[in-house]
Order: sequence, then structure tokens, then C-alpha cells
Amino acid sequence: MTASRPAEPPGEDLCRLAELHGVATSYSPSPDRTVTASAAAIVRTLAALGVDAGTPEAVRTALAARRRELDERLLPPTVVCWGTAAPDVLATLPAGTRLRIETEQGETRAAAEQLPPGVHRLTATAPDGRTAHAHLVAAPTRLPTPTGRSYGLLVQLYSLLSHRSWGMGDAGDLAELAAWAGRALGAGFVQVNPLHAAVPGAPTDPSPYRPSSRRFPDPVHLRVEDVPEFAYIGDRERVRALTERAERLRETVLEKGALIDRDAVWELKREALELLHDVPLGPGRRAAYCDYLAEQGQALEDHATWCALAEVHGPDWHRWPAGLRDPRSTETAHARGELMDRVDFYSRLAWLTDTQLTAAQRTAREAGMPIGIVHDLAVGVHPGGADAWAQQQYFAAGMSVGAPPDAFNARGQDWGLPPWRPDRLAAAGYAPFRGLLRGLFRYAGALRIDHVMGLFRLWWVPRGLPPTEGTYVRYDAEAMLAVLVLEASRAGALVIGEDLGTVEPGVRETLRDRGVLGTSVLWFERDWDGDGRPLPPERWRADCLATATTHDLPPTAARLTGEHVELRDRLGLLTHPLDMERAEAAADTGEWLALLTRLGLLRGTGGGLVTSEEEAEVQAVHRFLLRTPARMIGVWLPDGVGDRRPQNLPGTWDEYPNWRLPVADAEGRPVTLEELAGSARLHALVEVLRAGDS
Repeated sequence: MTASRPAEPPGEDLCRLAELHGVATSYSPSPDRTVTASAAAIVRTLAALGVDAGTPEAVRTALAARRRELDERLLPPTVVCWGTAAPDVLATLPAGTRLRIETEQGETRAAAEQLPPGVHRLTATAPDGRTAHAHLVAAPTRLPTPTGRSYGLLVQLYSLLSHRSWGMGDAGDLAELAAWAGRALGAGFVQVNPLHAAVPGAPTDPSPYRPSSRRFPDPVHLRVEDVPEFAYIGDRERVRALTERAERLRETVLEKGALIDRDAVWELKREALELLHDVPLGPGRRAAYCDYLAEQGQALEDHATWCALAEVHGPDWHRWPAGLRDPRSTETAHARGELMDRVDFYSRLAWLTDTQLTAAQRTAREAGMPIGIVHDLAVGVHPGGADAWAQQQYFAAGMSVGAPPDAFNARGQDWGLPPWRPDRLAAAGYAPFRGLLRGLFRYAGALRIDHVMGLFRLWWVPRGLPPTEGTYVRYDAEAMLAVLVLEASRAGALVIGEDLGTVEPGVRETLRDRGVLGTSVLWFERDWDGDGRPLPPERWRADCLATATTHDLPPTAARLTGEHVELRDRLGLLTHPLDMERAEAAADTGEWLALLTRLGLLRGTGGGLVTSEEEAEVQAVHRFLLRTPARMIGVWLPDGVGDRRPQNLPGTWDEYPNWRLPVADAEGRPVTLEELAGSARLHALVEVLRAGDS
């Protein structure tokens, strides 16, 4: 066997070229260690950005061209204006340069005038006759700080079944949960998983974090009976048969221990929605649908066209006939015409789902929630899906998003999601990002952004190479943040960034300064710069959503008992001997319980509110969260009924039923929404939050 040679380091010219295009030549997995990116990774990454660096001569040519471009450029493609402050770049323009601004509203302004929020058109004309155009993003300086503290529930919507669900939780269940939690529990929000449109086909990838489209919601979340046209379906016998099948599907999950079967749910709902599509819309409903079509425009037409073409040619557009791989080709236009009824079908499904999610947010606010529904934005999309097809000019071909090797994963990670090209985004004034946010904010009181660090940089992995052979590519974080703040402020919504794990210096501070809240999970909050012990509550940050756990972590009861270690052992996921892992987990939990005891938060059983030591410890954890200054406190809904099972176990695929488990009690028995509303254990936990740290 021949030993593999170490990756070739990049030369000086290649490093300079990479730097000028925002491609990193090294990364630091820890403060005391720097790893050099391989020349192969840098060359492949530059190629994905349209830069030929395949030979030393090509590198020199590209380097000279890039320097010349930057020297001659008057303006970057996108310029940011925060509040009333003039963009910094204007100070670098030659003396005597004339500026003209055409606003979103169609007005012409001088540069010195205060601009309305929006994305405007800036034109600069230098004394030597050079003219440049740029997109000007005028955004508020920051999002407002939430007034007061709020607490709420965190749940994976599919896992929350009611007696009206068709085998998985839906928008009707979300509205019911929000109405109950707001009115009966005093909750300020309900946070759910991404509800993005999934890639069709059986079996569907159940992960909500690998969608076909982030722009449009998935109609599998529709409550079919709540669609007004449902009452007017002519074939009542078929309707009866469908609802009976739905009842049996629901019972297999709730009463027979079956996993949630998204494919079976969608098959049933699709049959019902085909019947619904034959029911004419009334004049008012037709007008509302036409308004939605006009508002969503090309993006919706593209999404619905992809869905229609996927029915014929399969869900991976790379395998379609060559002419159909281009959304703007004459072949695609011809196919769209032939499939117009199916395009209308999928357009209407997007509208119906949007309508029900908007109604859920309205219900939440009417129930007294100051925030309402917190929706989740996945970090990327499936490479074969609708967004990657419709917006392929904005995606880096042959690249995947992931994470570099670190102390927790020596092999790095490849998430299989194509990254956006920062150069193409900037040239378009971030139009794809703006459209995505605008669509989500239609029905969100707040938006959680998964891996929010991706606004600053992403780890790109060239296709065919391991994650260790990737490199970071930088985005214009100021422009990305300005667009985010602009669209959130227009919607009156909050933004929560998932900033767990390794974060480069300055990122959290920049996000905080713009009003973006962070995410703090109890088990990770330790004094990493000091003795490593649990961080006292007064030292937690205020601008965050604080929780005890997440969908990717063990429920609190499993963490406290060490059951999460036993689960990983059964699945062969431990990296150290079982006894060592048990001891480490017990020591970690023991330190936290000791702190809870010292603070007087662990109050034992008795008094009618606690029936076991486990419940007392779960309540103590949440009393601790109340002691922190966190502006939002989230309760993982399964914690309220003693669920032991994580919804997702990273590092597994078929070994564990990720994304397919209903909310269950400590014995693993599924708990319906109706039973949750009557759960003494859940009410006792919420009462801890309602009472405050008393």
C-alpha cells in the first residue's frame, strides 16, 4: 500500500487571487491552530466562481484581471446604507463624482437626501466620464429589541398529531397549538421546524433541512378539511374513503407504534387536493388567488413548473432532457404550456398552504402572543430541487456546503447543499435572498436562521472531495444583514440566529448590534475561556433565545438520566468506551445539578406540582433559564411530557428514525395535541415559567 501524499499547499499568487475573491486559504479549528487549505480545494472553488486558476499562467492572468477590475471600479455591485448614514464607499469616489438615486418607489433623489427603506438604484458618474450602477440597500440601523421577556414552545410540527391530523401534524394543529398556548399558557410564541417544500418522490427525504424550495411551503402541511372548497367536492364517496384512510393512518401512529410516514400522508392529501382542484373558486377566492399569483410572479411560476415537470421526468432536474434543464429555454416554455393545468395545481397548493400558515400566525396574535409563530429557515436546498433549478445561475456548480474538521468531528461534514455564489448575489442586489425572506415573513412573527454564520462565510466542499478538502468562502455580511434587517423590519418580525458551535470572532457581536438574537442552549453554556464550568445565569447574554435542548439534542430527561449515551451505544456511535462516555456524561450533568442546587432551584417533589425527581430536575433547569437575562425562553414541547427520544440523531441515517417520531411520553406512548392540553406535567412546567423565578 502506498501512503497518500499530503495535499499541495497553495502558492503565493494563488493565495492572493483567492483573497481577492473571498476564498480563504486557511482556517482555524481552534485559537491555537491554523490549517492551510489545499491548492486543489482553492482551484476548484475559484472555478465555481468563474475564475480559471488551473495553471500558474492562468493564475497570473486572473490575478492581473481582478486587480485591474477593482482598481477601475467606481462602485461595488451592492452598496449598504444604514439608517441616515451615508455609505462608506461614497467617500472613496473621485472628487466631483455626481450621484443619482432612483428609489424603489420610483422617485429620483440626491445622495444627500434621506432615503426611505428599500433597495434602490445608485448611479455614479465620475469626472472622467466613467459611470457605475449599484444596488443601494437602505436599511434601519437595527431591529427593535423585544420589549419584555417572552416564553414559548418549540416543536417539530410533523410530530404534533391531533385527532384531526392525517398521520402527521399540520397547519390546523399549529393554529390550535398557538391558540391554546397563547390563551391557556400565556406563551408568547411557538417555534416550528422548516416547513419548506420537500423534494417529491418515494421515499421522500424526511429531513426538513434539505428542501426542494425554501421560498414556498410544503402542501403536505395543509389541513385539507379547512380548505373552503372541500365542502363542495361532488364525489362524497371518495371523500369518505379518503378520510377513513386518513383515520387509519393516524391510528397506526398514535395507537400501533408506527413511525410518521410522510409519503403516505402526502399520497392521501394529494388525492384529496386533486378533487379540490376540480372545484371552481368563488369570485372572492379567485380574486385572492390571482393577487397571490401576481405577488409571487416568476418565482411561483418557476416553482410550480418544476413540480409539474418532476411529475413527468423525476425529481432531479439534472436528469431531465437537456432543453428542460434551463428554466428559460423555449423547450421549458413549451412544456409549461402543455402542463398548464398541473402548473396551476401546484400554484394553488402554494397559495392554500400560505393562506393556512398566515391564518395560524393571525390566530397566534389573536391569542395574545406578542411574537406568534417562529418559522425556521434552512441553510440550503437540495441540489436537484426547484430552487436549484430555477435559480441555478446563483448557485455554485460542483460545490456543497458543509463544515470543516473540528474537535467534535475530525472528518468534517458535507451537507449536500449547493451554496449561493456571493458574486452573483451581489450583482443581483441580493434579489433571491430578498424574495426568500419576503415569502417567509408573510406568515412569520419571527424567523430562526439555521447556521446564521452562513451570512458571513460558508465551508465549500468540491464535489468528489472529502469535507477535509474544503475551504471557506466569504459573503458580503453587511449586505446580507442589511437585506435581512430591511425585510424583517418591514414585516415587524424578530430574527433569531442559530449560532451554536464554532463561530469566528466578531460575528455574534455584529449580529447583536443589528438586533439579531442568538441561540443559547444550557448544556453548551460553560466558561470556555476560564475554568470550563457551567456558566452562571447572570453571565449569559440577554439578546438570545435560551433553551434546554433542541431537535438535534437529547430531550432533557434523557440528558439527565444518561439515556442518550445508551442510545448512541446501541447504534454504535460512541467514539470512546461506553464506561468512559457514561462517566463523562454523568460528570457533565452532575456539575449542572450541583449548580442548580446551590442556586436553590432544585426543589424536590411535593406541593402537587412535581411528582418525581426527574420532573423536579427538568423544572429546575427551566428555573435556571429564568435566572438568565435571555429575552426569549423556549421549552422543548416533548420535555413537557417526559419524551426520551431525540427527533434527530446526527450521524445516523437508517439506523435511527430521524424526523419520523411523534411526541411521546416517558414510556414512548404518543401524546396527542388534545392530551397535551390536559397534561398535568406540561402545565406544571409552564407554571414555573409563568410564576417567574419565585
